[in-house]
Amino acid sequence: MKLKLLFAALAFSAITAQAQVATINQNFNTFTAGNTTFPQNGWSAVLPTPTGNPGPMMIVFNDTANSNQYIQSYSGANVSTPQYLVSPQITVPTGNKSISFKARKNTASAPVMIQVGLASSPTDMTTFVGLGTATMLTTDTFQNFTIAVPSSSSSYLVFRTVSAVAAPHTAVDIDDVVYDLTSVLGTSDVLKATDNTKFAINAENTALQFVGKVQPKNLEIYSAEGQKVASGKVDNSLFDITNLQTGVYYILIETTEGKAVKSKFIKK
Repeated sequence: MKLKLLFAALAFSAITAQAQVATINQNFNTFTAGNTTFPQNGWSAVLPTPTGNPGPMMIVFNDTANSNQYIQSYSGANVSTPQYLVSPQITVPTGNKSISFKARKNTASAPVMIQVGLASSPTDMTTFVGLGTATMLTTDTFQNFTIAVPSSSSSYLVFRTVSAVAAPHTAVDIDDVVYDLTSVLGTSDVLKATDNTKFAINAENTALQFVGKVQPKNLEIYSAEGQKVASGKVDNSLFDITNLQTGVYYILIETTEGKAVKSKFIKK
């Protein structure tokens, strides 16, 4: 009997280890819709203690008009208390991947902050460490985000949402989460901009100058080690790189069409 129990324990450990995923490609369309359906498919939620009625919820929203489902992080009557959407456990990040997703504030909601981060526990959000700065969602149109995931001992991707103003009943809609090499600015990438999005370094070596048919909406610049070193908007077809040190950099460009373009350049 002891041998059988030992074997069962070993088998369970092996299954648990295999439960870690190397990539994520989730549009939530196969999830069970509702406001009490978490955890499911490896995803879970951490919600604050309710301070009123209704309490905070993590909802699988079924948008029947558009044949689509997405996750809605809803504060309920709570004010300024964060909710957390937690991914399945991933293999320990080594800095060669990024996470992309779509998010918006719900139509009836006040502005909401969203931030992606890593946590070492799926239930203890004191272990949450944000990646970059939080973003305020002020429009009910889905926006595209891509964020590099650095090397870390933490193995859960977490979406932290909280009202940007002191208002109850705020809601964030999250969809199309992808964690994969295809969105990564790694040191081995050799990528070129598309014909519609071209840039060059100006003669003074102080700015990127965009000359393509499609002007960028936003861009992010990463070092050869995969760390984000600059981000922002392009001003009159120029992006300032004065503060960058000499070296190779990778660039992620978001076009006005909502597409992501990856490339690299050398700062001399």
